[in-house]
Amino acid sequence: MARVISKLGIGSRTQAAEWVRLKRVRVNGVLVSDPEFPVRHGVDRVSVDGVEQAGAVERLVIMLNKPRGLVSTVHDEQGRDTVYSCLSGSGLPWLAPAGRLDKASEGLLLFSNDPAWNAAVTDPERGPPKTYHVQINRLPDAALLQGLVQGVTADDEYLSAAAARLLRQGGKNAWLEIELHEGRNRQIRRLLSAFDTEVLRLIRVGIGALQLGDLPNGQWRRLSDAEVQALAARR
Repeated sequence: MARVISKLGIGSRTQAAEWVRLKRVRVNGVLVSDPEFPVRHGVDRVSVDGVEQAGAVERLVIMLNKPRGLVSTVHDEQGRDTVYSCLSGSGLPWLAPAGRLDKASEGLLLFSNDPAWNAAVTDPERGPPKTYHVQINRLPDAALLQGLVQGVTADDEYLSAAAARLLRQGGKNAWLEIELHEGRNRQIRRLLSAFDTEVLRLIRVGIGALQLGDLPNGQWRRLSDAEVQALAARR
């Protein structure tokens, strides 16, 4: 039941399960209260709050320039501000993040109402690479850049970058461009920490061919059909 409702693009699976438990959902006119109640997608009639959901809604994908200080969740147990504050009042339907950025990170974050598309984009083996601009608290040398690509084991987990290069440097710090083909939890921060290097700022600037560009901080825009299809293409 909850899985079918999420496929309709009107809410997450967790939200759908809660609606069922609150007795807001009917199947073929009959009230149900079990989130695991069997439903035949495309056959059974499902209604939420009396509104029948005829089928999956049109796929919608947006990109957000995530500000620093927001968490990438629908609801936060600690009461912290979430990325959904940037979408408040937009009139958008329910959308789920395709991947995450931690609270201290910023930049390109995708949302869609299509779980299958989100899964394709975030697939660690076949999804598009992610590009980051990272300010660090030191001047890098060739050994650091090479070490980031070669990788290290940290907390019993192997971490590495697909590519790393120097963008620019000043007197005491520098900006690197780092590319990842997977998205482990706080991967870049943990990887650089293994080389005694602190991240001062971390911005995701690209996912595949899609670039953050000049989208203002905290603002979003809808992706074109061509951009959506390109992101889901297997590498």
